[in-house]
Amino acid sequence: MDKKDVAKILEEIALMLELKGENTFKIRAYQNGARSIETLETGLLELVEKKELQKVQGIGKAISEKVTELIETGEMTYYKELKKVFPESIFDLFKVPGLGPKKVKVLYEELEIETLGELEYACLENRLLDLKGFGKTTQEKILRGIENLKKYRGKYLISTGMMILEELQEYFEKENKILRFSEAGSLRRRKEVIKDVDVLVAVKEENRLAVGDYFAAFERVETIIAKGETKVSVRLDMGMNVDLRLVTEEEFPYALHHFTGSKDHNTKMRQIAKKKGLKMNEYGIFQGDQRIPAKTEADVFKVLDLAMISPELREDQGEIEAAKEDKLPRLIEKEDVKGLFHIHSHYSDGVNSMEEIVQEARDRELQYIGISDHSQTAYYANGLKPETIEKQHREIDNLREKYPDIKILKGIESDILNDGSLDYEAEVLKKFDYIIASLHSNLKMDRELMTKRLVGAIENPYTKILGHMTGRLLLSREGCDFDEEKVFKALKDNKVAVEINSNPHRLDLDWRKCKMAKSMGISLTIDPDAHRLSGFQDVDYGVGIARKGWIEKEDVINGKDYSDLQEFWELNPK
Repeated sequence: MDKKDVAKILEEIALMLELKGENTFKIRAYQNGARSIETLETGLLELVEKKELQKVQGIGKAISEKVTELIETGEMTYYKELKKVFPESIFDLFKVPGLGPKKVKVLYEELEIETLGELEYACLENRLLDLKGFGKTTQEKILRGIENLKKYRGKYLISTGMMILEELQEYFEKENKILRFSEAGSLRRRKEVIKDVDVLVAVKEENRLAVGDYFAAFERVETIIAKGETKVSVRLDMGMNVDLRLVTEEEFPYALHHFTGSKDHNTKMRQIAKKKGLKMNEYGIFQGDQRIPAKTEADVFKVLDLAMISPELREDQGEIEAAKEDKLPRLIEKEDVKGLFHIHSHYSDGVNSMEEIVQEARDRELQYIGISDHSQTAYYANGLKPETIEKQHREIDNLREKYPDIKILKGIESDILNDGSLDYEAEVLKKFDYIIASLHSNLKMDRELMTKRLVGAIENPYTKILGHMTGRLLLSREGCDFDEEKVFKALKDNKVAVEINSNPHRLDLDWRKCKMAKSMGISLTIDPDAHRLSGFQDVDYGVGIARKGWIEKEDVINGKDYSDLQEFWELNPK
């Protein structure tokens, strides 16, 4: 352990002491000690062995003893005990420019923020605007800082991949040598987290090098990793890798299937081909040396006597067996979503007025739109007090008269309290058309207690939807621990829907659990949890997750027309 390692530990101790609110002199002692050790001209080990460390200016008796323990044993008891007080991830917050101990302390104590992902999500929900010592400018600087930190993390939300894909599509549209273009890989399968972006183009063989050069000249390319006739790999300025595959038009359907994957799906497909005496690879399905012609991916599956399997399903989760028997689900499409329930207005932590939200819903030709702001326990999100609810409902009544062509519903996202109750009394809850019950705090609760907490909320007669069930934030926070079987059974028994929260930071319910919910007859909703008008489009991510989870239109409550929704939920807004 060299002097830089020791100095870093002393600096972390100073940070933790400041987070704890210790006195300034003690904090400064560790800061000075760190600087003294880092600038030592004499070897640290030599000073420890000669017991002369305390003679160094800025190193007192207490710090000398602790550093000696660290050098001699490789551990410092005081440091280990301090670290138990705070989650390891909290130190990542200090990497954001402008975030010092005082601000991190406020974020940790006021908003329970422990990770960069939680901090980013809080910024996107405008939770820092009214926080003491923060504000709009600071929030924007924090978001920019987080984006820079994410550059080299190596994993990305699907929303980041889709942003890059859209830029590439626009760029490639200007190159007339490209005959066909498609996304591929995990992005095309709509995985919630991706490592890179794969794109496939069909070009004439004589144009491959020119198209490869064109791709390498894309303005966001920072580094060319590899460049050949059939593959060009680059790293973009924001850290993500993009692989371009170049094939002929005849190879394109087969290559699209192959490079979409997944690996396990492809392996099983090759096994089926082999049993039929055929050979399958990225260039085609061959009988001997002859490639069997295919114009589309559907043709590729037809060669193996299979129904067309949608890209989202290709995870070797039973889709090939279902395709053999022609029992694949008719997956929900984004056009099937008739209305939305989980939308926040400026009454809590949203950006837009309710009228702006209604107008956006009308522009998107939705049949109904629900306003569901945060409830009173969510003080950090300006949660609604009962008197504010009265005001909001009067405004909704006025909007209903003004816009009779769309149904406007009164909802609330009610916090699930530690005992499983919702944070309003029954006389308040009954004023809403529907309640979304959600977890927002104390997510590390014991498994048994968390199970009781969720079941209690589900059993509340006013609960219609269980929002973002696990509370996870992708790439930053694991979901809470509970007995899935008991919670799913409670959802079924109480006819409560479970939300597929379409915010790309959540995508919760996980697609792997959607199939389980469907098999139990549990209804789902696909909702954006939007805090600004642009958040409406996040529904597309939720539809991708639903499709990945084998969900059909009939499984989704907001896949229903309003007349059917009324019957299902006994809705009758005036």
